[in-house]
Amino acid sequence: MTALAPAPANLPRLKRILLKLSGEVLMGNQSFGIDTDFVASLAAEVKAAKETGLELCLVIGGGNIFRGMAGAAKGMDRAQADYMGMLATIMNALAMQSALEKLGVDTRVQSAIQMDAVCEPVIRRRAERHLAKGRVVIFAAGVGAPYFTTDSGAALRAAELQCDALFKGTSVDGVYNADPKKDAAARRYDTIDYDTVLADNLQVMDASAVALCRDNAIPIVVFSIREQGNLARVLAGQGTQTIVRKDS
Repeated sequence: MTALAPAPANLPRLKRILLKLSGEVLMGNQSFGIDTDFVASLAAEVKAAKETGLELCLVIGGGNIFRGMAGAAKGMDRAQADYMGMLATIMNALAMQSALEKLGVDTRVQSAIQMDAVCEPVIRRRAERHLAKGRVVIFAAGVGAPYFTTDSGAALRAAELQCDALFKGTSVDGVYNADPKKDAAARRYDTIDYDTVLADNLQVMDASAVALCRDNAIPIVVFSIREQGNLARVLAGQGTQTIVRKDS
């Protein structure tokens, strides 16, 4: 039986989690693209998390390469722009797979856009077997359809695989009542319920992703992935984060 990993306060012990990373974090200190050194450090954190006994799957955005909504805002067809964004997530998934396998972590990439020469198609039962065998599964290409973000893809995969929590690693250390980069008085929540996030439009994830997590009782843990070692601290119930969950 797989050991249960420690968990942040207010959450049960964890067996399986989905880690959602924004594509921007893969840039490191660059302004565009993939910083291979930073990806290697992220991979080391993922490996350390897996070694606690967790079954671990990942979803990585594509904003460091191309963001569909940004393309649409500049006059591109929205569906075409979204497909381009999905291809960017596949590039990021392959970069993370390479970094993890250099560390000896057995990894599989599954894409919602079929691309048999480089990765597997998304097949839930196959993903279940990979996780049971100790492999990290990286899901790419969102849900495989335009007009849905990688947040929605992450929530969908977390629900399909019955994950105990969805961890969202971003550039900020939690959920605030205002943008902390613009408002020095912004207050961070330790815990907050799904409905408040939706009603106040707090931009944790897109609304459909939050609603899907709410309907399937999947807690969302928002934390900063840019701070080295923070994933381990948050998993151990330390560090700084916000937990989005059902109001108890």
